[in-house]
Amino acid sequence: MRIGLMGLGRIGALHAETLAALPVVESLVVTDPVAAAAEAAAVRHGAEVAFSPEEVLAAGVDGIVVAAATDAHPQLILAAVKAGVPVFCEKPVARTIGESTEVLRAVQDSGVPVQIGYNRRFDAGFAAARQAVAAGELGLLHTVRSTTLDPEPPPAAYVAVSGGIFRDCSVHDFDIVRWVTGREVTEVYATGGNRGAAYIAAAGDVDTAATVLTLDDGTLALISNSRHNPRGYDVRMELHGTKDSIAVGLEDGLPLRSVEPGARFPAGPPHRFFLDRFRAAYQAELAAFTEVVAGRRPSPCSVADAVEAGWIAEACTLSLRDRRPVRMEEVRTA
Repeated sequence: MRIGLMGLGRIGALHAETLAALPVVESLVVTDPVAAAAEAAAVRHGAEVAFSPEEVLAAGVDGIVVAAATDAHPQLILAAVKAGVPVFCEKPVARTIGESTEVLRAVQDSGVPVQIGYNRRFDAGFAAARQAVAAGELGLLHTVRSTTLDPEPPPAAYVAVSGGIFRDCSVHDFDIVRWVTGREVTEVYATGGNRGAAYIAAAGDVDTAATVLTLDDGTLALISNSRHNPRGYDVRMELHGTKDSIAVGLEDGLPLRSVEPGARFPAGPPHRFFLDRFRAAYQAELAAFTEVVAGRRPSPCSVADAVEAGWIAEACTLSLRDRRPVRMEEVRTA
């Protein structure tokens, strides 16, 4: 098949490498506002260069991968859907929840598949956890813990337009909790603080957050996020039920240091970067997208899924501001 790639920044460059290595992808058409980035990708991967997204869509592509700046996501998703071309887009769907719901309304009855890039759904550990829950191996689930700790905060310019830690970082936890448990969030309570970079507080955001999600069956999910974890990139999940308890991310790359006498776990080296932890998942999600393009499977992460994680982020943002629990119906709109 012939795939178009829009955006060749850090994640776009990884996607170019992944797509070029997939046997089913016979040709690749790339574009980026920085012409040199597109030309470099073309040389490295034998791709064709287009000078605009419109040229990519006009190049006879079977599918589109969007790794452009967030502001461009809605326009590029809608252009691909209008052209009848399946599209994969990195999260978020749009910068605001309002724009995201507009995209959802525009695409939901189109018949054109759209996949949003929540890569943890393609990590082997998270997939095994979902299977264990679905098979009833844990019994009645009562507690979930989900953690995302970044080794260092993003630049000040990014923080200023990110929408806050819940919309930018915690949404990964919100999505994976929904996906692994198969349950919906009914209420949130969020709190946060500032323990490091002054520019995060100056932007009106927190750099450390803790959230309690109440799921529709009464399960409690505890979310922990921080921009300051100098030992490394720490993403984990624990699931506790009446029959068993399991963990995702409990392996030698875990960026924790045990102080138990004689302990040799984790052996290290710790994950330092999100690609250390999730490179295989990024590759698997694009392989899945080629199956979506071929019509062999539905989108494994729809716009509706991404919008739902966005609503949870909105509820958490309100909860932090008002210092109170927030029911999901307070923020959700039709």
